[in-house]
Amino acid sequence: MPEGKEDDYQKLAAKMAKIFRRHGANRVVEALSNDVPKGEVTDFYRAVKAEDGEKVVFSFIEWPDKATRDEAWKKIMEDESLKPEGDMPFSGQRMFWGGFEPILDTAKARETADA
Repeated sequence: MPEGKEDDYQKLAAKMAKIFRRHGANRVVEALSNDVPKGEVTDFYRAVKAEDGEKVVFSFIEWPDKATRDEAWKKIMEDESLKPEGDMPFSGQRMFWGGFEPILDTAKARETADA
């Protein structure tokens, strides 16, 4: 995301977070880089081909299960009202995503330990 576009990005992220939550997401997290070192072999900047004057955004959406995510994503992608209008505050071509299944979750362990 180009530096100086933080407000625009945050507004778009807030709008989309409401939509993801409405479609069943448990949690949406958007985070801007503020202490991301450059690596010698790889790093976040290389992963997204960040250019000078850009910040890296790290985001994730937590869904209750894959079926909910798949159904929600289908509806979101088909919703014409969510199609981008005007300039985006980031380069969508450099985004990447995927689904992950938790193998360790200390929040869940804490809930169990507190029960």
